[in-house]
Amino acid sequence: MDHRSGCPINLAVEVLGDRWSVVVLRDMMFGNRRTFRDLHVNSLEGIATNILAARLKHLEAEGLITFAPDPGHKQKKIDSLSEKAISLVPVLVHLGAWGLEHTPSTPELGVRAEVLARGGPKMWEDFMAELRSIHLGISMPEGVTSVCDFMQKSYEAVLNEQQKS
Repeated sequence: MDHRSGCPINLAVEVLGDRWSVVVLRDMMFGNRRTFRDLHVNSLEGIATNILAARLKHLEAEGLITFAPDPGHKQKKIDSLSEKAISLVPVLVHLGAWGLEHTPSTPELGVRAEVLARGGPKMWEDFMAELRSIHLGISMPEGVTSVCDFMQKSYEAVLNEQQKS
């Protein structure tokens, strides 16, 4: 592949620079969406099937995701994040924190970003360990608590507060 330059920021933007690539990675990381159907049907932004297919192909070519046959269904594939994608967690945390500060994000969609930003590097490491367990089959280290569960409970708490209002 030809690159515009050898600048690391340029090269990262070439891999992640379109909005759909980052959104697909977000949905796999924070929403545990692991199939084409799940990514498409549950897309908050309404990604078209042709765009999703192209993004998944691009992310696979870049080594950010892999596909494996679904043992429960011969025609389905399970999508998994690679270590390369999991290492993006701190970048996405900072991007989310920036979005919280500078955009009109909603409380229910911003709560995960807020939780991770407040949780700091230790929480990010725990989250990456949990993602490695989910996507790579690596055992969680002892003492690591589920960040996914904590983020889900935080999300549900915001929804409950909104229903009371």
